[in-house]
Amino acid sequence: MAFDVEREQEERKKKKKKRRKKRERGEKSRVPFSPMMIEDDSALRTSGRGLSDQWADSVGMRPRTTERHITVHKRLVLGFAVSILALLMVTMIAVLLSLRFEECGASAAAASAGAEADRIPGGAPARTNSNNSVAGTSHQPGEEPGRPVASGGIVPGSPAPKEPLEEEEQGRWQPWTQLRLPGHLKPLHYNLMLTVFMENFTFSGEVNVEVACLNATRYIVLHASRVVVEKVQVAEDRAFGAVQVARYFLYPQNQVFVVVLNQTLEAQRNYNLKIIYNALIENELLGFFRSSYVLHGERRFLGVTQFSPTHARKAFPCFDEPIYKATFKISIKHQATYLSLSNMPVETSVFEEDGWVTDHFSQTPLMSTYYLAWAVCNFTFREMVTKSGIIVRLYARPDAVRRGSGDYALHITKRLIEFYEDYFKVPYSLPKLDLLAVPKHPYAAMENWGLSVFVEQKILLDPSISSISYLLDVTMVIVHEICHQEKQRFLTDVLHEVMLLDGLASSHPVSQEVIEATDIDRVFDWIAYKKGAALIRMLANFMGHSLFQTGLQDYLTIHKYGNAARSDLWNTLSEALRKNGKYVNIQEVMDQWTLQMGYPVITIMGNGTVDNMIAITQQHFIYDSRARVRTTEFGNNSYLWQIPLTIVLGNRSHISSETIIWVSNKSEHHRITLDKESWLLGNINQTGYFRVNYDLRNWRLLIDQLMQNHEVLSVSNRAGLIDDAFSLARAGYLPQNIPLEIIKYLSEEKDFLPWHAASRALYPLDKLLDRMENYNVFNEYILKQVATMYIKLGWPTINVNGSLVRASYQHEELRREVIMLACSFGNKHCHQQASTLISDWISSNRNRIPLNVRDIVYCTGVSLLDEDVWEFIWMKFHSMTAISEKKILLEALTCSDDRNLLNRLLNLSLNSEVVLDQDAIDVIIHVARNPHGRDLAWKFFRDKWKILNTRYGEALFMNSKLIIGVTEFLNTEGELNELKSFIKNYDGVADASFSRAVETVEANVRWQKYYKEELFHWLRKALRH
Repeated sequence: MAFDVEREQEERKKKKKKRRKKRERGEKSRVPFSPMMIEDDSALRTSGRGLSDQWADSVGMRPRTTERHITVHKRLVLGFAVSILALLMVTMIAVLLSLRFEECGASAAAASAGAEADRIPGGAPARTNSNNSVAGTSHQPGEEPGRPVASGGIVPGSPAPKEPLEEEEQGRWQPWTQLRLPGHLKPLHYNLMLTVFMENFTFSGEVNVEVACLNATRYIVLHASRVVVEKVQVAEDRAFGAVQVARYFLYPQNQVFVVVLNQTLEAQRNYNLKIIYNALIENELLGFFRSSYVLHGERRFLGVTQFSPTHARKAFPCFDEPIYKATFKISIKHQATYLSLSNMPVETSVFEEDGWVTDHFSQTPLMSTYYLAWAVCNFTFREMVTKSGIIVRLYARPDAVRRGSGDYALHITKRLIEFYEDYFKVPYSLPKLDLLAVPKHPYAAMENWGLSVFVEQKILLDPSISSISYLLDVTMVIVHEICHQEKQRFLTDVLHEVMLLDGLASSHPVSQEVIEATDIDRVFDWIAYKKGAALIRMLANFMGHSLFQTGLQDYLTIHKYGNAARSDLWNTLSEALRKNGKYVNIQEVMDQWTLQMGYPVITIMGNGTVDNMIAITQQHFIYDSRARVRTTEFGNNSYLWQIPLTIVLGNRSHISSETIIWVSNKSEHHRITLDKESWLLGNINQTGYFRVNYDLRNWRLLIDQLMQNHEVLSVSNRAGLIDDAFSLARAGYLPQNIPLEIIKYLSEEKDFLPWHAASRALYPLDKLLDRMENYNVFNEYILKQVATMYIKLGWPTINVNGSLVRASYQHEELRREVIMLACSFGNKHCHQQASTLISDWISSNRNRIPLNVRDIVYCTGVSLLDEDVWEFIWMKFHSMTAISEKKILLEALTCSDDRNLLNRLLNLSLNSEVVLDQDAIDVIIHVARNPHGRDLAWKFFRDKWKILNTRYGEALFMNSKLIIGVTEFLNTEGELNELKSFIKNYDGVADASFSRAVETVEANVRWQKYYKEELFHWLRKALRH
């Protein structure tokens, strides 16, 4: 054996010598090769956290509220049943509209295949390892918490012993340096076995991946981050035929794990890759992480996963790109005091004598890694069964389940599944759906297939103390995760939020090319989610809901379990139209909306023109008026959309039927019979994703119509007019007085939606003015508009027996909106009522405050009364167990006028034992919204940025929410300079959110400079009359 080894080494030396001479002979004729920067072999095999030093500096630990005495309101349920306008799941929108992952992946695979075929020699000599592994330290119960240690005492993140790379590798193609996986291998099936040690927050894993070799290769490259690999084996897909592993290493820059083989894997054959590893159950928000809660004075822990969009690699080595779909078979070994959950039902459970149990789960359908999920917890559950036999369970803390806090969510989920199975004509594809309520999670919820994970605030409610508003928040999140959006509030909430973001010069298209992992996090934002939903709603409207439904059914049937590109959806919908004699190229239309950033503003110039002609122009709507002039991209009119503009004509007593005009050019003229007394209204019921402006004469006629007989216009049209007018004025397209004149009619408005639209529009304007010397002028004007309806509606009435007099949902929501405006702007009676109610609670220790206005009363009381009230609310927050009540108590503490208390609260927010991680963001943002605390929150944000970025940096939704929330109402030159200086000091961190923040603050400063005096001048004049 020794002789064989020596002979082999001797032959190897001779071959090296020959190759060296050959290289020297060709040196003069060759262009020198400059390899990409790469660590040497042993350094790459370090058990690092999976992030390069550069990333580690800027990115740290990880970022859309029972039936006992609660009847699901018929209108609410009916709203779900008719919410055809937003029928695609977030994942469909994100994958089809946001990520051109498959197209990019296919080209990358083809390119890399060609590169390897040209450059990779077969069977180049490499350092061998007789057992194909490096022994590692296994972890047993009772060990001290800490990161698992690899063989030789190498701690992840520390330098590994240096070993030179093989000469044969120098200058050759290195697939691990590419931003995307090379595409030579395709995973077919994962067999993943986990052992979870909750007492020291570690876990060990063994993953066996069956892969198909598409192109010959001697490298296996897959994703891995923050795992310590102990052993690697590769075998052909037969009982014999082991493939010798030369070496393996982590390449943290691209979060990949590389296995170098001594021989080439042959194309069109299957192989088995076995990796044994261990890792931590991190105290953060992504990958496989831990959370905790307190029950009967004891802190209990659980482990749960969050893999979307690219974090499965933190829990097990895998091909972590959406294009690589495979089946999964999961087994989880844990202590018998816990239970485990995954996407599929438990097939068998094996109990051991030492108090451990192994749960073996059924095999999943074909799916991407980011849909995989598991949890280990000691929760209890309640369940229901749908008409088609799907088991729906809600898992939560035992005390929450016992109180029935999850019953409402459970009932609504069952009904939604039944509705969507009927609507899509596609059965729910798994045998069960578990809803898991966890204390800590980076998002409101994640729709993992078969195991949807929700943060507790967004799914649990206590029927005895939860308001209608909170019930709606819970409903919206559930609908979002089951299929996404409730119809009516879509008009104001979703459209208002996304059109605000999408109107910035720093916006981006819905569909963006994804090159590397960080790009995926970047494109998963509210523009991708909410704009995607708004565009689908517009599409459904101009197609007709019946045809749209048919097209969706066809699409889902054709692409079930498969990869689909954006064009597949458009082509299927076009075909549905063609079958009904309608010829519209959906792809041509929708590509303009998904591949261009922003949205258009339509301007209709109608009255006063000759020959009954109206002029219609379109331009890119953007809040930054300077960008429209100074930036070539925006100023050269290069943006163009095909716009389905719906219009009606009307007068004081009559309104015409709806007509659709396709606007395809920058400027068009259309013949419409329009007399001098008639007005024109565009974008009926806000179904289109654009804004509409008019000549001032038409605006005056619309305002007059609202004042004389507002019910001629539908509720949705009234809300849309308010939203458009305020946004157009904010961006300088419209005089500042027009939106304020529109809301004069609200004293006669009895519907909730227009009031809600006005409230949403007034809020940012209020924050621009609330630190101004003349703020009382604006305040007085708004109170004047609110006063009449406040007196009419009054406060919720209490019966003699102490119970609340029940009213309709719409009436209660309208009353809440009006009370909120009255108290916010300083109505004396509203302040007195709130103070009386909270004082009564303190003196009697019995909370008789009506549920639907508790948050308003708490906030108002804290702002008006002394420090004792703040301390009382703080005490109640600590002792409260009901999730919904705890949330509004915490937010009420941010309403104080006392800067010392606000500073105290900000500092307490970073203590995870006192304030949950996701709640800390809300505390900071709410203090920033308080005019007495805006500068405090801004300073706190800057001082604590490193801590905050470490906690939320990778959770993009949370980080961007924090950045925007703290900065959106800064409005002085000094604050703008502070923001720019801060960004300069932290260059490159969350740059997209900071760019958006700078643009927003610049717009605030510019509005103050150009429009503030115009607004105050009109307000003074209006108040004198």
